[in-house]
Amino acid sequence: MLKKVLIANRGEIAVRIVRACAELGIRSVAIYTEPDRYGLHVKRADEAYSLGEDPLAGYLDPARIVSLALETGCDAIHPGYGFLSENDRIAQLCEQRGLAFVGPKSSVILKMGDKTQARDSMRAAGVPVTPGSEGNLENQDEALQLADEIGYPVMLKATSGGGGRGIRRCDTPEELKNQYPRVISEATKAFGSAEVFLEKCIVNPRHIEVQVLADSQGNAIHLFERDCSIQRRNQKLIEIAPSPQLTPEQRQYIGGLAVKAAEAVGYENAGTVEFLLSGNEVYFMEMNTRVQVEHTITEAITGIDIVQEQLRIASGLPLSYRQEDVSFRGYALQFRINAEDPKNDFLPSFGRITHYYAPGGPGVRVDTAIYTGYEIPPYYDSMCLKLVVWALTWDEVIARGKRALDDMRLHGITTTASYYQQILEHPDFRAGRFNTSFVPDHPELLNYSTKRHPSAVALAIAATIAAHTGW
Repeated sequence: MLKKVLIANRGEIAVRIVRACAELGIRSVAIYTEPDRYGLHVKRADEAYSLGEDPLAGYLDPARIVSLALETGCDAIHPGYGFLSENDRIAQLCEQRGLAFVGPKSSVILKMGDKTQARDSMRAAGVPVTPGSEGNLENQDEALQLADEIGYPVMLKATSGGGGRGIRRCDTPEELKNQYPRVISEATKAFGSAEVFLEKCIVNPRHIEVQVLADSQGNAIHLFERDCSIQRRNQKLIEIAPSPQLTPEQRQYIGGLAVKAAEAVGYENAGTVEFLLSGNEVYFMEMNTRVQVEHTITEAITGIDIVQEQLRIASGLPLSYRQEDVSFRGYALQFRINAEDPKNDFLPSFGRITHYYAPGGPGVRVDTAIYTGYEIPPYYDSMCLKLVVWALTWDEVIARGKRALDDMRLHGITTTASYYQQILEHPDFRAGRFNTSFVPDHPELLNYSTKRHPSAVALAIAATIAAHTGW
């Protein structure tokens, strides 16, 4: 088993990894830049080291992080998600300098991070992909010709893209002409690569992803699926496990495809294979070579600690489970509570948290790094906590989600929590009928009242009094 792990990340995922390490008897090392000096991951890790004043540079420097890991006696690096988690360079440096990288090999990260290589690999493995270019586009004329062949609408995508960036839908040749230079510009700025490809746009699909685990002994399993269809501009808002929209036959089929995809590229550690579903048609979209933000709901329905499995696999141990050992029970929802104002086009709402009260009770989990008095910095992602609820039935998990959202008190900033209450009330969501167009198709859900519940007002007043009287 690993002895000491440097966590190359911040915020709630860093805290999550610290806790997994503690339960396995592994020492944890946190890193931070100046805005994160008082971050919860810094307080909770066994050791913590500064990377300097710049908010981002330290988190994005593979050579410096690997050197620090070696200097502090670590035998592994866990990248979490975001930042360097899908950067083949840090994985390669770990391989060269004798550190375990808690993730797949650098060659696999490189292959699956290149969307055209990933599509080629899936085709070869017999995993269905959406019709589109077989490689990167040479120029705009090639894009226009291919779009005419496969039919509009089409999607222009950055080859090295991710996180919903570098993607544009084009419904006409005129839109394709306008969007082509924009996608190249965005891809270059965001990912350092001007390469783009084109694929058929699957209109209003369901977005289904499958959690996979694979060890260095050649064993690969899936932990069933998550439904990520409730999203805005390709950014997930609410995730569900398992999907209430799949039949048992579809569930078995798509789980098998995910394992086939992992085996085809020699995958190791935790990963997620993402698919688009249109009717009974299933299309591979991409593979995320890291732990996902929404791994929590898979843990909730299966009882398997995915982060601990990551650490075990990186230690060279075999999987703790066979496919026949894995089952699920009930339903789980994850709400990404973002510091954003939904009524103001989801404008970021960074600032000081004047009062925070975490929801609790049966079947409720909160993953976060915030606390009362914490200042949410403007340099990072707007997500401030993940609220996860579990229950035996679909109706019960919706009711529990509503109750937990109502339990939570988060003052000083505006969040997406009230908006999620509206989604849970919608009859289509309650009936399990939704796809990726749900959010844009229901702008009326943004017309909710911002008037606070009397108990929330009382808590806010109490918090203000306490701050001035030293309670």
